[in-house]
Amino acid sequence: MSRMRITVLTVPECPNAPLALERITAALAGRTPKVELVEVHDQEQAAEHGMTGSPTILLDGVDLFPPAGAAASVSCRLYRDADGTVAGAPSVAALREAFTGAGRAETRAPANCSPP
Repeated sequence: MSRMRITVLTVPECPNAPLALERITAALAGRTPKVELVEVHDQEQAAEHGMTGSPTILLDGVDLFPPAGAAASVSCRLYRDADGTVAGAPSVAALREAFTGAGRAETRAPANCSPP
């Protein structure tokens, strides 16, 4: 866990960036990997960094919660929790699950996977 790289991509003055950072810290429960905050200023940078709305949270360069079919964007981003709650950052529980690797295959699999 100590070698993971967490990047939070945001637009300047994103009101949800502090919430995302706070929840990341809580989800890590005392572990201290590097968390980098990167401001994205335009569509070209969003595409370059893989930002699909602000904030986008990357673990080792991969979006932890990739929205199906979303394109790179400098727009605001909302996250829906398992109980249906919508917020400007993933819940602590969702982040904790993503960081520990539980459910990672599910979050990266295409929505309509079915065996041949």
